[in-house]
Amino acid sequence: MSAIAREAGALLIDHFQQNIKIEYKGEADLVTAADRGSEKLIRERIREIWPHHDVLGEEEGLRDTGSEYRWYVDPLDGTTNFAHGFPVFCISLALEYRQEMIAGLCYDPTRDELFAAERGQGASLNGVPIRVSKVSRLEESLVGTGFPSHKRHQNPNIHFYHQITLRTHGVRRAGSAALDLCSVACGRFEGFWEFNLNPWDTAAGVLIVEEAGGRVTDFSGGRFQLNSRETLASNGVIHQALVAEFQQIFAGRGLEPLPNVREYAAKKI
Repeated sequence: MSAIAREAGALLIDHFQQNIKIEYKGEADLVTAADRGSEKLIRERIREIWPHHDVLGEEEGLRDTGSEYRWYVDPLDGTTNFAHGFPVFCISLALEYRQEMIAGLCYDPTRDELFAAERGQGASLNGVPIRVSKVSRLEESLVGTGFPSHKRHQNPNIHFYHQITLRTHGVRRAGSAALDLCSVACGRFEGFWEFNLNPWDTAAGVLIVEEAGGRVTDFSGGRFQLNSRETLASNGVIHQALVAEFQQIFAGRGLEPLPNVREYAAKKI
């Protein structure tokens, strides 16, 4: 898996250093030649080594033969960043056996950082074991989130961003859910949440967080599922505090009002 990810990473870097053509597959969902080339390469390598495995990829969908093994492939997580020359993106690969994730990795080719995990064997960064942070207070925690690339006005996350940023040490929005999960796993973040992620976005990162000692659930603290569309990850220590905040926000209780921009503008005059 590592060799495949590094080869695909080299392909991405080659494209990144050129002025590649940007295409659009939705209102604002960017697709590039790099997306397609990376997934084509990954699928070819999987087929060469494990010809009977099924593959679910972001660009080409599902090849389903009824195998007990299924790969989840995101050939370029952080496409918008990539297309604009912002160096925060990765390749995410995960392998499932009989509906249990058994291995996963995320490779950031710009920093040459390879996060990996195997079920029951822990998680690592470039071969060195990693663990989640020990920060226990929400107000001392740095957390991450993400927003959809299209129809942002229909996504409720701006309310969660507003409330959580007031109750933590800060919220970061880097643009790659897979790398955000890895940041939780290695202690750079204490938590991460996002709405409506796809299985290929989370399959590897969730396993890496769990094997690093963290916790991943839905927003109510229930069991995380790849198709749940709710991802809440943490170091485990602040998890219940985050769940409690989410419950308050969903219920509309204790919400801080947004600043009035007209009042701000009037004060400037």
